[in-house]
Amino acid sequence: MSLTVVGTMAFDEIETPFGKSGKIIGGSATYIAWAASNFVQPINQVSVIGEDFPASELDALTAKGVVLDGVQVKKGEKSFYWSGKYHMDMNTRDSLATELNVLADFQPVIPESYQGSEFLILGNLTPQVQMSVLDQLKERPKLIVMDTMNFWMEVALDDLLKVLKRVDVLMVNDGEARQLSGEYSLVKAARKIMSMGPRYLIIKKGEHGALLFSGNHVFFAPAMPLDDVYDPTGAGDTFAGGFIGHLAKTKDISFENMKTAIIVGSAMASFCVEKFGTERIREITHEDIAARLEQFVQLVNFDIDLV
Repeated sequence: MSLTVVGTMAFDEIETPFGKSGKIIGGSATYIAWAASNFVQPINQVSVIGEDFPASELDALTAKGVVLDGVQVKKGEKSFYWSGKYHMDMNTRDSLATELNVLADFQPVIPESYQGSEFLILGNLTPQVQMSVLDQLKERPKLIVMDTMNFWMEVALDDLLKVLKRVDVLMVNDGEARQLSGEYSLVKAARKIMSMGPRYLIIKKGEHGALLFSGNHVFFAPAMPLDDVYDPTGAGDTFAGGFIGHLAKTKDISFENMKTAIIVGSAMASFCVEKFGTERIREITHEDIAARLEQFVQLVNFDIDLV
């Protein structure tokens, strides 16, 4: 049931209308690993960090079944750092600082012990890095999930399109889907993007849930209405971790099971936003997850008499 996660492990500094986080741990691979580890272990982590990354954070991940053989530690260098400020709607944000540091020349190396991993998720990194990971695999995983963003569509589109041909599932938000496809209708956008390679497309719509497309099939999962949304940072990656974690646990990559995985991902994301950074998803139990999933079932369950 092994899962390989490729992405960033970083420092974030976040300001929202509810407060300031100070310097905390973030990064796509960090959020994905914390979420997915509730469903599947081991998780083979591939990332790069500086000497400043706390050993206690690495120990905490190890305790959750995350293998760190593929995490490079650059002596005398600093980890990736991002600072941002969210507006009142919590959907828009301004980046205040981005310091690539060790990420600037990251060359991932897939350890021999990671070979044969059945599931792979490529977090939001340069398409060249994502391609490098795929090229190093001796055996194609059962399922390859990929995240990307508008920036790579603007500066590395050709490379991005090459990676798309080699993955099974693409995750983007609605704005990125429209940008990549040139279509405003998300249904048309999905059809066009799937023609580029991925068999499945997930379009994340933040507080408005997520859409899953495959062929002519469409499934919509809502987001949980919450009293408090403190910090949306990492919610998309936590969603991805829940999604791939469920699929790796069940080893079922049918459209029907992906519908369940979308709900699991949405449930995990709903925890993430309740506190700053990874704080909330680090403390949740299996009982918490089961209760939240039951809330999702109730949210969308209804009886109707057809006229």
